[in-house]
Amino acid sequence: MAGEKCVAGSQAWFCTTGLPSDVVIEVDGMSFHLHKFPLMLKSRKLHELLSKPEHKEEDEEIDEGDIRRISLHDFPGVSATFEAAAKFCYGVRIDVSSTTVAPLRCAAEYLEMTEDFAEDNLLSRTELFLTQSVFRSLSQSVKVLKTCETLLPLAEDLGIAQRCIVNIVTGACATEVSSLFSWPVSDRHKNGIRSATWMEDLTILNLPFYKRVISAMKDRNPSTELIEGSLVSYANRTIPGLSRSKRNLKTAPPPAEPAQLDLLETIITNLSPAKSSVFINAQFLFGLLRTANILHAPESLRTALEKKIAAQLEQATLDDLLMPSYSYLVETLYDVEAVERVLRYFIEEASSAITAGDVSENVERLPAVNGDPFLTVGRLVDGYLAEVASDANLRVDKFCDIALALPDHSRVYDDGLYRAVDVYLKAHPALTESEKEKVCGVMNFRKLTLEACTHAAQNERLPLRAVVQVLFFEQLQLRQAIAGTILTAEEEDQPTAPPPPPSAEGGRWRVAAHENQLLRLGMDSMRNRVQDLERECTSMRRAIERIDRSGEGGGRWRGRPPPAGGWGSLGRKLGCKSRMQVFDSQETAPKRSVEEQS
Repeated sequence: MAGEKCVAGSQAWFCTTGLPSDVVIEVDGMSFHLHKFPLMLKSRKLHELLSKPEHKEEDEEIDEGDIRRISLHDFPGVSATFEAAAKFCYGVRIDVSSTTVAPLRCAAEYLEMTEDFAEDNLLSRTELFLTQSVFRSLSQSVKVLKTCETLLPLAEDLGIAQRCIVNIVTGACATEVSSLFSWPVSDRHKNGIRSATWMEDLTILNLPFYKRVISAMKDRNPSTELIEGSLVSYANRTIPGLSRSKRNLKTAPPPAEPAQLDLLETIITNLSPAKSSVFINAQFLFGLLRTANILHAPESLRTALEKKIAAQLEQATLDDLLMPSYSYLVETLYDVEAVERVLRYFIEEASSAITAGDVSENVERLPAVNGDPFLTVGRLVDGYLAEVASDANLRVDKFCDIALALPDHSRVYDDGLYRAVDVYLKAHPALTESEKEKVCGVMNFRKLTLEACTHAAQNERLPLRAVVQVLFFEQLQLRQAIAGTILTAEEEDQPTAPPPPPSAEGGRWRVAAHENQLLRLGMDSMRNRVQDLERECTSMRRAIERIDRSGEGGGRWRGRPPPAGGWGSLGRKLGCKSRMQVFDSQETAPKRSVEEQS
């Protein structure tokens, strides 16, 4: 029977067999009071040490009372491992598991507890457990590999680590990830692979072993989903604060900064340069980019991340783009430089895809249809500009560069861009007239809705030239609206005379003649209406010229009611309201008022 006992503040382990111990072996701060005979029967190393004459050796001391004292300073593992080996020598049954088999195997090698020295020895027992239990299960192999981290270099020399890595890679590559997730619940433990947890199992490994697993896995050329799925799990486990939406996710203690950079480089360099699998989303990539900026990672790593983000930018959210600036050289609150680079890579990626598909060599010609990523990104950029526009340190050139980064077809309406311009002008009241005109130049006034034009015409923050353009295009939209209303009313009011019944010979001719007659009457009525509108437009152009001349002379008409019969009166006659319902760049329904926003 064996037991433990504390003596004089130091830990000591006694074998309570009823006989006094005749040898003390010190391992990892623990003193083991044992007997020579059982140790010498199982361990060749201890047999040789205890068989030597009792004179002082390098690792041996002579104690009074014929008690030998031996210090095993280089013993692989901790005192608990030697305790299990000692119990084995005494014939005590020991439990071998995935967490103890590697330390015991190394202890058996160190103590030379081999089969040729004694039958059914510790070395053969541990090897049998490795072969029959560990190397048939991926999860068991991961646990054994984890214990090898503290047993180097002996665990490496014995091939335990490499055999575990080979078994992990074989099990992971045995089945494609698509079939893993399609398994029934009863079959998810086939070959030791669990569809929802085997990737999580790898997160317990330290970075050197994990890099070896990934490298060996890439040599097998498996599907991208296998590698990237594991990378995502490992990054979420080891990089703190990677996901903003998972604040409570348990992560390992953060390593030192050099180790964090090594970890970040491992994740980024092993990601596929192509568009990511289902495991990689824009939120994960933006989290890596934020971490890279915090750690001041090399430019090559950040560029690789930004290009990968650009490949799936349509999946990003506004919260992803709002990355704080961590550089002392940048005065803006948010990292607008990174967003501008991502947009540039997005255009390059789209241009390459179009060229490869022989659609067009010019990205501007890509049609803006539903599902086009340009529309989604256009809306995203408009929202981003509206958020960063309030930053007093955001320069005019940078605001314009981001606004003009996307092609014109990325926005069906420019109402979202007008909202960002209005916020920028409000946050920067000291801009000169030329700077205001440059900011307003990012908008296409033809693509403002009637409601946006009505609001902009009364916006005192806009420069005079921009207001004149807004008024002109507003008038064009009003004319179209009037023409459409008149045409609809005439169609509703026009009496519909039934066509004469067709005869056997000329019925079809009489029906066509009747329809042509009705069409000519409608066209004559519409021609008169158009002439009236042209006269009204001529008077409005003259009003614009008077406004322009007054502006050049230093006077402004703002703050005073517009001339009678001018734009304001016409808008009121048509029932136009002064408040504007803002349209998104790809929607046709109003969202919220700019006045409410400002």
